Amino acid sequence: MAQTPAQMPASDEPIVVSTDHPRLVLRPARLRLLRRERERTSLRWEQFHTFLAGHAAMPETGFAKALYYQVAGDAGAGREAVAWALGPGSDLRQLALVFDWCQDLLSEAQQRTLAARLERGMADTAADDTIAAVRSRVMAAVALFDHVERTPRQELERAVRGWWLGKTAPALAAGANVVSREDAYALYELLHVLRDNTNLDLRETAVPFFRRYPTEHLLSYYPAPYEAPENSYYIGATRHIGEPDLRAAALSRAAELAMVAFDANAADTQLLQGWLMHDRYLLRGAFGVPYEFLWANPYQPGLSYDHAPLLWHDTEFGRLFLRSTWDDTADWFGAFDGVAQVFRNGRVSAVDPTRTLAPMLLPNAAVCFGRTARRFRVTVEQGGAVFIVGLDARHTYQVEIDDQQMFEADSDGGGILELDVPPGKETGVRIK
Repeated sequence: MAQTPAQMPASDEPIVVSTDHPRLVLRPARLRLLRRERERTSLRWEQFHTFLAGHAAMPETGFAKALYYQVAGDAGAGREAVAWALGPGSDLRQLALVFDWCQDLLSEAQQRTLAARLERGMADTAADDTIAAVRSRVMAAVALFDHVERTPRQELERAVRGWWLGKTAPALAAGANVVSREDAYALYELLHVLRDNTNLDLRETAVPFFRRYPTEHLLSYYPAPYEAPENSYYIGATRHIGEPDLRAAALSRAAELAMVAFDANAADTQLLQGWLMHDRYLLRGAFGVPYEFLWANPYQPGLSYDHAPLLWHDTEFGRLFLRSTWDDTADWFGAFDGVAQVFRNGRVSAVDPTRTLAPMLLPNAAVCFGRTARRFRVTVEQGGAVFIVGLDARHTYQVEIDDQQMFEADSDGGGILELDVPPGKETGVRIK
């Protein structure tokens, strides 16, 4: 029976890979697009070509050189990728990419050696349930599927039925924060590999989460870009404030490019496409260039991100992101993963909700800190809302708003309570 993407396999139905090499990400349509980019000498191809043809040191050698081989047909680059894979490298994801993308360059002995390394890599990381580790094992299993008898099938069963259907999807349905912002690229690489090769779309078992995820990813950027020597980066909000991790920033952009590639017609990914097609943020460094070339589709129309919401409250996971405008100079507030932060005047600072603080006012919302104060007077514009942060998670409170009867309201999993107040006038709010 044909299996649609919305369908998980029955418990007795095997998960089968029937595609030809290259299987991992470079399915025929994407490979055609990338080869056309080479023929057109597009900006992204020229950047990638300059690094590879100039024999620049690449942080992910196997990935970069194998990709160059597939697009340019440069057997020398492919053999360099194979040599890297046969060397001391232990990156399971890159080993899988080289095995898959350079398959026609491998001798029988090299194929056996790399297959054994992939099997050993899956065994060595079997206890690691992080999204990145599961992604890498799935990529290895798909690359190896018709080369090794049992291991790939067992790994796909464990990943899909055990890890995803048995643990991760139920945790997401329960509002557990099991997918962080930093997991985005590995998650979407996993989604692509499974859908391309097994016709399984894991999003269909966690629809509310994936419906929200792209927009939340966008709203959780600090407003002001970080100017690095190679290009400008937007920096995603993190619990620990300090020097930005530019590799994480590059993967954050790569994740959004992969989101657009996965579902180009969804409204939220069209907003992401509008966000991504500004050359100032195009990845130009040695780490980011292969990702930029691999995933970007400049011919895909997008919507202006000015149409994206300025306010994002995820009641399931207890996260709140607000910004005053879509300008780089905007004020921003975030409450996520147990922390609260404000970004103003180009700097991010932590907010301690246990201290008595005045409400933070933005055009579309007022943020009040409810751990120490339970009485507020606020004014919001039409369509604005009041958020009280720092409360106990999933707790019922009694609320009084001027000229309204007392009512009960529940805080979300992050201790955030959203209230509607009359716009355009100062209003008193009391909670207990």
